[in-house]
Amino acid sequence: MPPIASLATSAPSTYDAIAEVLVDAFKIEPARISPYAALESLGLDSLALMEFVFAVEDRFDVRIPEERLDPTQAGVTLGALAGLIDDAVAAKAASPAAPATPAAPAVPCPEDDAAA
Repeated sequence: MPPIASLATSAPSTYDAIAEVLVDAFKIEPARISPYAALESLGLDSLALMEFVFAVEDRFDVRIPEERLDPTQAGVTLGALAGLIDDAVAAKAASPAAPATPAAPAVPCPEDDAAA
């Protein structure tokens, strides 16, 4: 099957961003990259596959639980990885943001006791 062409004009698709990581950071030839390419077919050893997944997670500021993705598992494609990243990004956007710093507990002021 031919690779899926990106229709995005303003921002790269998830798949396009993953392909960019492969080309820029892992020096994979663009001709070897398609949504249907299995991760193990890219010529990366198991350590490089893990580094690739971490690089993609960092690019999107998400983490994919190990039970959802084992990059050394046969048959995991770049398209499937893009789908997992899209799911993780959507889940992160849907979850309430945690406060940057916890609120300090209210501490009674001794002067308030004197005024009462």
